[in-house]
Amino acid sequence: MATLELPKRYTITAALPYTNGPIHIGHLAGVYVPADIYARYLRGIGKDVAFICGSDEHGVAISMKAKKEGITPQEVVDKYHAIIKQSFLDFGITFDNYSRTSAQIHHKTASDIFVKLYEQGDFIEETTAQLYDDEAKQFLADRFVTGTCPKCGNEEAYGDQCENCGSTLNATDLINPKSTITGSVPTTKETTHWFLPLDRYENFLRKWILEGHKNDWKPNVYGQCKSWIDGGLEPRAVTRDLDWGIPVPVKGGDGKVLYVWFDAPIGYISSTKEWASREGKNWEPYWKSKDTKLVHFIGKDNIVFHCIIFPTILKAHGDFILPENVPANEFLNLEGNKLSTSKNWAVWLHEYLQEFPEMQDVLRYTLTANAPETKDNDFTWKDFQARNNNELVAIFGNFINRVVVLTNKYYDGLIPEPNDFSEIDLETLAALKQFPETISSSIERYRFREAGQELMNLARLGNKYLADEEPWKVIKQDEERVKTIMYVALQIATGLAVLSEPFLPFTSNKLKKILRLGEEHSDAANPQQIAANLKKESQNGVLNWSDVSTKETLLGSDHKINKAELLFRKVEDQEIEAQLAKLEATKKANEQMNKAVAPQKDTITFDDFSKLDMRVGTIIEAEKMPKAKKLLVLKVDTGLDVRTIVSGIAESFTPGEIVGKQVTVLVNLAPRALRGVESEGMILMTEDADGKLVFVNPDTGGVQNGNTIN
Repeated sequence: MATLELPKRYTITAALPYTNGPIHIGHLAGVYVPADIYARYLRGIGKDVAFICGSDEHGVAISMKAKKEGITPQEVVDKYHAIIKQSFLDFGITFDNYSRTSAQIHHKTASDIFVKLYEQGDFIEETTAQLYDDEAKQFLADRFVTGTCPKCGNEEAYGDQCENCGSTLNATDLINPKSTITGSVPTTKETTHWFLPLDRYENFLRKWILEGHKNDWKPNVYGQCKSWIDGGLEPRAVTRDLDWGIPVPVKGGDGKVLYVWFDAPIGYISSTKEWASREGKNWEPYWKSKDTKLVHFIGKDNIVFHCIIFPTILKAHGDFILPENVPANEFLNLEGNKLSTSKNWAVWLHEYLQEFPEMQDVLRYTLTANAPETKDNDFTWKDFQARNNNELVAIFGNFINRVVVLTNKYYDGLIPEPNDFSEIDLETLAALKQFPETISSSIERYRFREAGQELMNLARLGNKYLADEEPWKVIKQDEERVKTIMYVALQIATGLAVLSEPFLPFTSNKLKKILRLGEEHSDAANPQQIAANLKKESQNGVLNWSDVSTKETLLGSDHKINKAELLFRKVEDQEIEAQLAKLEATKKANEQMNKAVAPQKDTITFDDFSKLDMRVGTIIEAEKMPKAKKLLVLKVDTGLDVRTIVSGIAESFTPGEIVGKQVTVLVNLAPRALRGVESEGMILMTEDADGKLVFVNPDTGGVQNGNTIN
């Protein structure tokens, strides 16, 4: 195998999904499909695996959803927990345990860890001014407040993060904050909270991450961690003023709950406890033994919490192992646009399973082949169709169908005894033996896209072999030669049945039944059943992953296989057109919402308005801000002077597109430093019906710079 000494056991965690909505393909591509491939592979090579997940049921997002729908937070989490759990099960994600953070065992586990850190003096208790909604009579934590990002000028930043520039924020950092509950301007009010002093752990984090994982963590993960550490770590609040969550279990904690990003990752530990209790196991080796490898599968928006905050909690506690790797993926877009739950711009898993029954593996394969491992990628329905029809059907399925049909036609389903092997036979069998190691190497380096394509290369090998040897023609002249050809082809088919299990579990299950490789393959989604099957087959001398490399014969002569059964069906044009039509309807619905006129803001006096100095200006220079995806640095001739303005429009316009363009400029806005560049004004823009940025043009005929706009 690729790795000589693998750990004794593995604890694999997949990010806890928020129970404020269903699962969509972005979640699958970013987290759950790669995590499941990894877990299935490790089980396949005989490793002790605990694959852990559960619903994240606390936090502001849940409270906001409940307020919006006029129901209780518990009703929200109960509804979506059930949908998410069933979707994972139907899709074949083989969690050993899928728990929920509202479970009693989780409340106790999180509370116990908080109390230990509290008693060890690991927290700082501080009284600070927090934003407060006088109308709603509550503090505004995280996403209960929006405002202008102080770093990039995005006017729709949240109290914990700006989704425009990716900066992590505190609610009090926002410029012109507004309550999302009542829309009112908040006041400030003092409140006491406990903070985790991340700055105390800077040396530990530098040594553990920056020195210890420079070469084995993905560049996006390592880079984000380095940026955080080099930027200066600050104490991070671990409690919130909310009424939904785990009550703070120490004196003075009345009316407060544990911050969701303290509570949620501990859900991995409590879910492991729940699993171990049910299975009669001891949970502690999976979280406390140096013989265990802990791996977190997450999306890039969770890197900081899993690589800096949660490990700091574990380090402070003292009893737990730290993650050896956090292979975070980038984001998946849909038909060229960012996935959006609020805009319904998504392919929802539970809907896909209804509309494409028994086609779980097609989506798994497409998402793996187009996985956003190093950059954001795009899912399109046309690509989905092409991957299915041109690869799964035309290559994998075609090869298996040919082999099984011909074996039944020529030999009544019995594997023939081979004769002397030709040079091409020996080369093909030798190539087959290389695939387990090649695929293992890719998986163990978290290159699942590469591993999936290597599996398809094995199917290509089989297809090419049959096409070159043409047994359907040779049978007329040399029946003995055809026995050898079919024998070799059946060895490749058997290799595919074994090696496809992590990637195409339902297909592997079906193929094993066709080839009669054991009789226990009734459930491709149950991890306990899978582990039992693999153990039983290994004991019975059937087949395992390494056998494909080491055994001279995978499927012996006189073994009888079953009749042919199609592994995949073609996806028709009308099915794709129906999906595109559904997205088009969503797009139009969003356009109608965008066309709705925003309510009038609070009345101002003429004196207020007259303070705004808006002028016609011309962009004379434009360049991208270094290390910033969304910012352009502009030189604008305002008629008064030439000034620098930083604008967050780099994803909508290239510098060359806007040089020479006349724009509306708010010239008397107070200067503000953005990423070290002083911005001396603001370009006024709006969005069109498609949500794309457009300039508010003063005139299309050319107006003198400096003219005022009245």
